Amino acid sequence: MVFSSNAVSSDLIWEVVRSNNAYLVKRKESGGIRFSRDPLNLTNVHTRKYAGFVNDKAVGVQAGEKNGVKVISKKASAVQTPAKSTTEVTHNGGQSTRKIYKTVANQTAQSGYRADLREAAISRVSAVRKSQKEPKPTPEKKPRGAKAKKAAAGES
Repeated sequence: MVFSSNAVSSDLIWEVVRSNNAYLVKRKESGGIRFSRDPLNLTNVHTRKYAGFVNDKAVGVQAGEKNGVKVISKKASAVQTPAKSTTEVTHNGGQSTRKIYKTVANQTAQSGYRADLREAAISRVSAVRKSQKEPKPTPEKKPRGAKAKKAAAGES
């Protein structure tokens, strides 16, 4: 992680590390798009707004155990101590998805933390919960047309 102090602004840190850092993933095949592996980056796009390692306040969402969701937030008061700078709140898989949405929205926006990250955090929770669901089995394709129905009846 990047060391940040009160004497150095987060804008200056971003200008120094934006072209090269441990979380940056560059893809030349896709038109030079830049992604981020930062756990506190909600959209995984390498931009100043979502860069969790630069900002004093950041939110991250990860998959938890047993279809749960883990919400990680960064404390602005503990920037100097990286081991104590993050807090984790785990929501188990038994809770309803809407309740988790409301909790994440309250944690990011209503408590005055980072209201601009509310929508991205909720969409990330939605994507995590959707990925944890079992996929529905695909139904058999029905034969279409007279020839296909006749061939299917002949095979049976």
